[in-house]
Amino acid sequence: MRGCGLPLLLQALILNVLFLFCLLKGANADNPYRFFTWKVTYGDIYPLGVKQQGILINGQFPGPHIDAITNDNLIINVYNYLREPFLISWNGIQQRRNSWQDGVYGTTCPIPPGKNFTYVLQVKDQIGSYFYFPSLGFHKAAGAFGSIRIWSRPQIPVPFPPPAGDFVVLAGDWFKRNHYDLKRISDGGHSLPFPDGLLINGRGWNGFTFTVDPGKTYRFRISNVGLTTSINFRIQGHKMKLVEVEGSHTLQNTYDALDIHLGQSYSVLVTADQPPQDYYVVVSSRFTSPVLMTTAVLHYSNSWKQVSGPVPGGPTTQIDWSLNQARSIRWNLTASGPRPNPQGSYHYGLIKPARTIMLANSAPIINGKQRYAVNSVSYIPADTPLKLADYFNIPGVFNLGSIPTSPTWGNAYLQTSVMAADFREFIEIVFQNWEDTVQSWHIDGYAFFVVGMDGGAWTPASRSGYNLRDTVARSTTQVYPKSWTAIYIALDNVGMWNIRSENWGRQYLGQQFYLRVYTPSRSLRDEALIPRNAILCGRAQGRHTRP
Repeated sequence: MRGCGLPLLLQALILNVLFLFCLLKGANADNPYRFFTWKVTYGDIYPLGVKQQGILINGQFPGPHIDAITNDNLIINVYNYLREPFLISWNGIQQRRNSWQDGVYGTTCPIPPGKNFTYVLQVKDQIGSYFYFPSLGFHKAAGAFGSIRIWSRPQIPVPFPPPAGDFVVLAGDWFKRNHYDLKRISDGGHSLPFPDGLLINGRGWNGFTFTVDPGKTYRFRISNVGLTTSINFRIQGHKMKLVEVEGSHTLQNTYDALDIHLGQSYSVLVTADQPPQDYYVVVSSRFTSPVLMTTAVLHYSNSWKQVSGPVPGGPTTQIDWSLNQARSIRWNLTASGPRPNPQGSYHYGLIKPARTIMLANSAPIINGKQRYAVNSVSYIPADTPLKLADYFNIPGVFNLGSIPTSPTWGNAYLQTSVMAADFREFIEIVFQNWEDTVQSWHIDGYAFFVVGMDGGAWTPASRSGYNLRDTVARSTTQVYPKSWTAIYIALDNVGMWNIRSENWGRQYLGQQFYLRVYTPSRSLRDEALIPRNAILCGRAQGRHTRP
């Protein structure tokens, strides 16, 4: 623009507008846009009373909330002021047709230090409670996670009266060691140590307060954002009515306590119907010895009496109690979904799966170091994100079929594992767990139907016990020790999608792989174009995103 007579500031403004127009050209112009600018920095935090170097977003730990309405477009400009590459992923946000924005290294190049990247997401046909988190290394152990709330459009009825308030609960285990130390421990071939404590919204014992008015009902959105541990959530003296699980309205069963496994999110309604005083909000670890515990405070606005006395205990029984609770969580077939039709109108149980994939986790020692594996394959990252290698036809980055679709029970080995799948397949996946620990599995880009779970070995006869009518659709499921969990999933989202353990130490050391959902069609109805602002790294560096 030199010589055109425009001031430099105006030139920059015009260039930014043109860039934004190009960026949004592929997004849905019929729905509102919400713009966010995030600055990712280091900062001192004291979550367990010990000074640590945290990763903050706009100076906040946890990071800022994202509030959106079904079908909104989210434009999130992330500036990386760390000394290392950085990525944000969106736990449970399906990113229809757009795995380019998934924010894991298999699909996206990290944001280099001192640079920025603008994520363009659409919360297409979604409602509910989710969270975001940093996906590289052990950044999650330093912060940079936050909540995502997707509200129903005004014309879509919600199956409960509007609550008086909406609270976010980001809970999970925490380590006093910094994320560099945790990475060194894992790289050295060792499992992570036992966590040092639990947090609620970034704070330790009685460090956070939820204020309520007597007689009113409030919504609590609870997410387990920890690294290694299932948790139990309860509120002293109060019942919890479950209303939503990761985008599915549920039958409104009442619980005294809820088990929430790694990566999972639940919404409950709580009525302030007790004598006016302060009550404990309790989070404790599950299936651990010792049991970790932390508390927040439920404060009645007219209360002058602080919390006191013993903290209410959680479930005393282990697997059976949790398994029975999990089976009690059902879809509300009369509720509307994001669109003006009942959410249960998708009759998943009447569709015959085209094939069955069985995934067995294991904890092998490979080359003298602790690793974790799926079907005997322990995932290792490639030098180039798999999605970019696929798009540019770069050979030697990965091979389809590099992970078997059923356990081999052979010696475990290292591999950049990618499984092939066809667009619009309807398949059954069985997670088989022969270990003594609870597993938690997540599939990016999808919600799936959890049709069954039980102890022992899965066999075809296990299908007789499936729930083929009203199980919930969600993106994360648990698998109990020496047990199995079966899901049905419609592969209606083209892309390269991460299937992983939500136990971050296991994920980092190989318990993950990628599912390439493929169609030969080049229609934009099936998959979005590579973003013009895509960061290109590895062997994709220097190539052109589009003509």
